[in-house]
Order: sequence, then structure tokens, then C-alpha cells
Amino acid sequence: MSEILKTTPLHAEHVRLGAKMIGFGGWDMPVQYSGIVDEHHAVRTALGVFDISHMGVFFVRGAAAGEWLNGMLTNDTARLATGQGQYTLMLNEDGGVIDDLIIYRIAGAEWLLVVNASKADEDFAWLSAHLPSGVELEDTSGAFAGLAVQGPRAAEWFAAFVAGACTAPVRNSIVHASVRGVALYAARTGYTGEDGFELFCAAGDVVRLLAAVLETGAAFGVKPCGLGARDTLRLEMCYPLNGSDLSPGHTPIEAGLGFFVALEKPAFIGRGTLAAQREKGPTRKLAAFKMVGATPPPRSHYGVWKDGVQIGEISSGGLSPSLKCGVGLAYLPVEFVRPGTELEIDIRGRRFPAVVERKPLWRGGAE
Repeated sequence: MSEILKTTPLHAEHVRLGAKMIGFGGWDMPVQYSGIVDEHHAVRTALGVFDISHMGVFFVRGAAAGEWLNGMLTNDTARLATGQGQYTLMLNEDGGVIDDLIIYRIAGAEWLLVVNASKADEDFAWLSAHLPSGVELEDTSGAFAGLAVQGPRAAEWFAAFVAGACTAPVRNSIVHASVRGVALYAARTGYTGEDGFELFCAAGDVVRLLAAVLETGAAFGVKPCGLGARDTLRLEMCYPLNGSDLSPGHTPIEAGLGFFVALEKPAFIGRGTLAAQREKGPTRKLAAFKMVGATPPPRSHYGVWKDGVQIGEISSGGLSPSLKCGVGLAYLPVEFVRPGTELEIDIRGRRFPAVVERKPLWRGGAE
């Protein structure tokens, strides 16, 4: 029996715009419209818009909410003033990654969490199981929808889009405003390596919101984009994908995300394992690599070899439209993660040369 896929409020618009749809994490989502490479270059040179309505949206409220969240997440929520956000991770007791997410402080005692679509139910159950009295956790995922507008012309577009209704949020911040008759949260984080904004609104308003984004974005070369371009864009930046590069079997330290782990704060779930890894050093790390010469594209689960011995397997891989070569991520023993290390990738029974590179692989976008 085929899986019954969930749909976002924009499903009919995707079909109308000619999207090719695929199943992703239980959702029927657009993988491409005009083509993955074309959409990729639109985001790198101008502007692209993605449907992110499948993402989970939680609100947390209460005087003790910030302190509780600090014990559930790796980053330090105490650093956040109202209107600020941060990337963080939620771990199991062994320090493995349950999910990576963005948290925003939208009021003194109110927080907004945007979590991965495929992990939303698991995340909510995990948080609910640890919820103290006096803290309210609400899953509003079905009530909200969202768009991500990404590209080097994003700031110009946003100014035209809001037409003075609000000031553009700075990097890693969020504002609430009414824009073109739609009440929305506008954040500025991103998953592409380019400047960009995320717009979250009531699910019933998102079709009108997309129409306004496409209308105002036309002057800036906007194109609707699917999951294919999202993946090539994030892979060039070495941004990890939950379920591929992040999992309960890997810690943030191993994934190279130690910057988002605040070991100096009071205890949080998984801290002990991370503290030990920080002190001793991990035995493996998530390394980035490029293929050398003309090769088939590297894909997830292909073997990584060194001197005739398999030392790991690819967690994410594919062709980079910007770099015009195959690229990927793989967990490798630490002695093989130094940039310049020569590797071989087993692609359908043949081994092709690759080399470990410094992250990110693409350096032409926003820092």
C-alpha cells in the first residue's frame, strides 16, 4: 500500500506552477519547477522562494520557559533578547542528535521553535515528556505555513515587499508585522548560504502571501524553487541535513557543530557525552570533499576509501551546480579529515578520486 502523503496549503499552487512533486518526510513536496540547476543559480544570483509550510512550529510560554529550554537544547537561550534567534540542537541522553532547529524569543516569556518536518511529532513528544509545570508547549504546525525567500537580492526585495510596514530583521532575528493585509513573522536565518527571509503566517493566508512574493519579486528575478535546489545549495555550504548528516548516532561535536554547543551553561540533556568529546576529542568527524576530475555524482551511502581500506560512507552527496563537480559529506576517522587528504569514492563498484576540503565548499554567498 502506498504511503498517504500530507500536503501543504500551497499544494495546488505548486501544481499550477508546473512543479514536479515527490514524497519527502511524509509530505508531497515540489522537487523542482524550471529545473534544479536553474533554480539553484537563481538563488545564487538573484532570488528564489521555497515552500517551508511542512516545517514544525511550536510555541513555548511561561516565566520558566527559557530556563527549561536551556536544559533541553545545546545553545544558550539566555543570550537571546526579544526578537533574536539562534540555531540549536536537541539531543538524547547519549548526546546524539534528535533534531536541529531554530529558536526565536518573540517576547519576554514566549518562544517560537521551527523544527524539521519529519521530526515534528517526535520532537513534540520528547519535549512534552520533559515539560515542567508552569510551562506551556503548543504545537501549531497545522495552523501555520511558511515561505523562505533566499538570494543576494533578498534585502532589495524585502524593502519592496513590506513597503515600509516594518524594518527588515537583522541576521538571526525576527519581527512581527502586518504586510499586505497578512499578519506574519519575518525572520532572517536561511539554509542556502545567501541572504534571505522566512515568512510565517496563518495557513489560510499563505496562497495570498506567495502571490505577493512572486509579484514583488518579479523585478528581482524571483523563481519558485523546490527541494532539489534546496539540497544542492545547502550541500555546497556543508549545512547538515537531519536524517542524513545528523542522527541519534552522531553528536554535534562529531558533526562539526560545536559552536552551537554551550558547555559553559548549566546542565542540558546530552551534555556529559559532549563534554567528554570536547576534552578528549572525537574519534570521527563530518568531513567535506570534492570529486577530482570528471566522475559520476557521489551519493549517500557510497563507500569512502583510503589506501585500499573503507574508512566511511557518504552521508550526503551530489553534483554542485556552482562548483561544477561532485561534492559530499562523510563521517571519517579524525586522521583523515584534514583538508588536502586524498580519498577514493566507490561509485557502483569503481573507485574515483576525491579530496577533503575546508568547509564551506562554496564561498561566494553571504557569510
